[in-house]
Amino acid sequence: MTSSLPSTFDEPVLLGVIGGTGLYHLETLTPVARLTISTPWGHPSSQITISRTKTGFPIAFLARHGVHHQFNPSEVPARANIAALKSIGVKAIIAFSAVGSLQEHIKPRDFVLPNQIIDRTKGIRPSSFFENGIVGHTGFGDPFDDQLAAVIARASPVLEASGVSLHTKQTEGKDLTLVCMEGPAFSTRAESHIYRSFGASIINMSAIPEAKLAKEAEISYQMICTSTDYDAWREGEEAVTVEIVVGHLKANAQNAHNFTVAILEHLEDEIKSGKVGNSLEGSMRYAVSTSPSAISRSSLEKLHFILPGYWPL
Repeated sequence: MTSSLPSTFDEPVLLGVIGGTGLYHLETLTPVARLTISTPWGHPSSQITISRTKTGFPIAFLARHGVHHQFNPSEVPARANIAALKSIGVKAIIAFSAVGSLQEHIKPRDFVLPNQIIDRTKGIRPSSFFENGIVGHTGFGDPFDDQLAAVIARASPVLEASGVSLHTKQTEGKDLTLVCMEGPAFSTRAESHIYRSFGASIINMSAIPEAKLAKEAEISYQMICTSTDYDAWREGEEAVTVEIVVGHLKANAQNAHNFTVAILEHLEDEIKSGKVGNSLEGSMRYAVSTSPSAISRSSLEKLHFILPGYWPL
């Protein structure tokens, strides 16, 4: 029974999976522990379940919106989520998210690996670990990890076998841009048309600040997006509703489980060998602009939770 799982796990867990709407656990893996982790930014949105693959490789799973979907996109404790995963050794994160399609050829139930983001959130979500007297800047020109995306794309045949297309920068021949909006309401038609005029491909409510925080924590991060609808841009067609979304979510969830298993077959060795998950190592060491003499010990202690040893206490 999962209720009697151990509450500790002594091995480093190099890969984390964040489940989005409709994906609250990994049913194809064997759970071996369930961790309750407290971070300087509070508790994550769910306990972290550690599961093993058939080869014994441990995977950490966290439900972004909580196991009962109790956190709306603006309420998700993203800093605690990323910090908790970093604290157990995670070097790479695969993050699933339901999205609306802004392009005709990206159909409901298709999967998308975006490589760019347009941030249309409203600044109400804490989006940095650097605060309260310490200023740090991270590069965000490439919000997702190209190496991780390339490995994920190798598993596309399992989707194709189910009649599902995987859209990537390579299949499109151009950037695949995700618009992240505040929510929880869906777009107006006018907004949806504006996002299409940007050349954007998909829209969701979860990529920001998750991708930014992963960068600050030096974790390789790639979002896998599952299309559920056409947002609101299609004139003469009913705008997106919860009923429309839920119907596609159920199909997407099973495809996501199957896709994850296929991804792990390719990704395990890449992470173990260091080919994936180390590209950001050391990138934040010199990111702080604040004079060391002006930084409080309490601020540094919080940062040491995710970046230990970078700055003297």
